[in-house]
Amino acid sequence: MPTEQEAPPAPPPPKPLLIIRRKGGGHAGHHGGAWKVAYADFVTAMMALFIVLWLMSADKEIQQAVSAYFNNPAGPGKLTGTAAAGIGNALEVHKEDMNKLAQKIQQALLQVPNFRNLKDHVEITITSDGLRIELLESEAGTFFESGKPVPTETGSELLVRLAGELGKLPNSLLIEGHTDSKPFSKDGYGNWELSVDRANSARKLMQANGVRPEQVGQVRGFADRQLRHPEDPDAASNRRISVIVQYLGPAAESKPPAEAVAQAPSKEEKSQRH
Repeated sequence: MPTEQEAPPAPPPPKPLLIIRRKGGGHAGHHGGAWKVAYADFVTAMMALFIVLWLMSADKEIQQAVSAYFNNPAGPGKLTGTAAAGIGNALEVHKEDMNKLAQKIQQALLQVPNFRNLKDHVEITITSDGLRIELLESEAGTFFESGKPVPTETGSELLVRLAGELGKLPNSLLIEGHTDSKPFSKDGYGNWELSVDRANSARKLMQANGVRPEQVGQVRGFADRQLRHPEDPDAASNRRISVIVQYLGPAAESKPPAEAVAQAPSKEEKSQRH
């Protein structure tokens, strides 16, 4: 009698399927923060490129100022980042640089409203004292009210623009007032007082708009003792304000005219005279 075939053994039970879920998956989880480093390097490289392009197109004074900063970031002056005077863009105006300064001031004054109508009343010359900037009056009173030390609106705008440019320089300034020879007296107030007060009014306005107090070396009034047109002492252009940018170094120590300064005799001189 045939034997019955044994049933095949049952297959082993399937292993349980484990699903592991990780937080923070996706693209950011796969790459981590590496893209941030690459992006920061790219931005830094672009910034360096733009700085180089800017320096290549900048003028010589700015290039020198930037170079001075990296050579000596502390700077010996009042403001950090300069190796020269520590003021503004570190432009030092020596005698050989006065032509450049004159051109720069002319460009700045062109931004004053209606300056083209005033160009015949503004004269910039290089003298032995330095760069002389003169505001020449007209019969109607272009820069100051007639017979008063009060600047007109046009005069104020011009002086403010000048102050913004000259305040960037380490050079000292002289401010002078002049009148014509027409007799002027009102309650004891004459040409001497008017010339001094107009120069002082110009100083106050310029110091309020960029010129440093210690930058002004002298404020002088000459009345009609230094006429611009001696052949026509009553000419309106004899009335003027002069701002002088002095040279740097020993050459800047110009002596004021004899009319402005009278030196008192010493005790020894007095005794010799007696």
